[in-house]
Amino acid sequence: MLDLDLFSTALLSCLLPLLIFLIIKWRSLFPSKSPENHKLPRSYPIVGSFFSIYANINRGVQWTSEIVTSTPTSTFVLNGPLGARTIYTANPSNVQHILKSHFHIYQKGSFSRTVLSDFLGDGIFNINGESWKFQRQVASHEFNAKSLRKFMEHVVDAELNDRLIPILSAAAADNTVLDLQDILRRFGFDNVCTISFGYDPASLVPSLPMVKFVEYFEEAIRITSRRFDYVHPLLWRAKRCLNLGSEKNLRKAVDEVRKFAKEIIKEKKQLLNEKSEIDSFDLLSRFLSSGHSDEEFVTDIVVSFILAGRDTTSAALNWFFWLVSNHPEVEKEILREIHEKSEAPIFEEVKDMVYTHASLSESMRLYPPVPIDGKESTVDDVLPDGTFVKKGTSVVYHPYAMGRSEKIWGEDWWEFKPERWLERDHDAVGGGGEGKWNFVGRDPYAYPVFQAGPRVCLGKEMAFLQMKRVVAGVLRQFRVVPAFEEGKGPVYVMFMTAHMDGGFPVRIERRA
Repeated sequence: MLDLDLFSTALLSCLLPLLIFLIIKWRSLFPSKSPENHKLPRSYPIVGSFFSIYANINRGVQWTSEIVTSTPTSTFVLNGPLGARTIYTANPSNVQHILKSHFHIYQKGSFSRTVLSDFLGDGIFNINGESWKFQRQVASHEFNAKSLRKFMEHVVDAELNDRLIPILSAAAADNTVLDLQDILRRFGFDNVCTISFGYDPASLVPSLPMVKFVEYFEEAIRITSRRFDYVHPLLWRAKRCLNLGSEKNLRKAVDEVRKFAKEIIKEKKQLLNEKSEIDSFDLLSRFLSSGHSDEEFVTDIVVSFILAGRDTTSAALNWFFWLVSNHPEVEKEILREIHEKSEAPIFEEVKDMVYTHASLSESMRLYPPVPIDGKESTVDDVLPDGTFVKKGTSVVYHPYAMGRSEKIWGEDWWEFKPERWLERDHDAVGGGGEGKWNFVGRDPYAYPVFQAGPRVCLGKEMAFLQMKRVVAGVLRQFRVVPAFEEGKGPVYVMFMTAHMDGGFPVRIERRA
């Protein structure tokens, strides 16, 4: 296999200049007619739309969004090198077809699974079939009302009051610039490790220590994500076989992450053996108590849940604070709601924050934590809009593009308007005498930020509760003021999940 990979890679490298020359000659001899949609990338023999893909390699999410929202059916086919085809869609009917009505034929594909397998193994986000069903069933017990209340009162609130608020207070007093993205990731990491492992890494303390596990986890995410950008998978596979460059670094990072996780698993096993009954409410305890004690399998599960819980909520909060800082009228309404609910117990306070819930939903419409997600068809199929799907083809649905679709959200799709998620109940008191706000959910297949159908995110309610608690705790005391250099702003980029390129510099101002 090593020799075959190296030979294929060398052959591709040698032939590429020749192919480029032939394509240039082809274009001069046979000029292409402009496609009906001028935004569709041109495709050529053998290399497909390689040149357009390469030109947009650092803004693939935005580029594919611009294309798919400009097509009549909100769907287009991207031709890659050597005959590879990927279908992108922002059509709610297609999304429902993929995620629900034909869920059984659209699975995690072999390409995606191979790219992610070194890091996620057979964890819930990289597996199909019975193993996926089992993991989901066991994990679902962590998201009942009792567990959510415990999570809020004993994990989130402690992390908020004992760690996050003191750091923000110190920054406000010293007028220093903080990287809020880093702070929120640390907050999310401590939270998700507690609920996943029953272990507190204490990464969010005043010294902001460099926690080795966090560093290796970041490295594994970054390099694994970059595998999707290779012109052909043979290239990164060859580097992996030779243990060179980024693949060497990935192997080390993954080894360290899994080594750490296994040490925690061993300690948890010993603790469970010493106790007659479980009083812990972490995922690890549940899986070990279910009879599955294989360390590799359990490690895959826990690593997957850390990835999901750490990066998604912190990414959502980053963009929320950015948007609110630029919309004082929204901030004013959120503050009114926070003060209204301030006397309620913690769980009830955040559960009933309707306007804040709408603001978070609206923020994730424009800046979803997972901007694209894909499946692979196991049979030939036809999507509702008439697009033919050949067996083995990747079909990518595009939450980022769907949030920017005029067909779905209207001409004002570009506006940050929490009110599009709300309606007034004029028979109920609230809202300054104008009637109480009621949240109005949207079609999950037009807003698949938390996926939809059988794979809908188990942690959706937990994520909203956690985010609303952070919003209430922070905005009640502070104003978050972006501190980008003049003429610059946040850049939306994706490494498995979305984040701000280079961080989110802010100043913290204490409210009067």
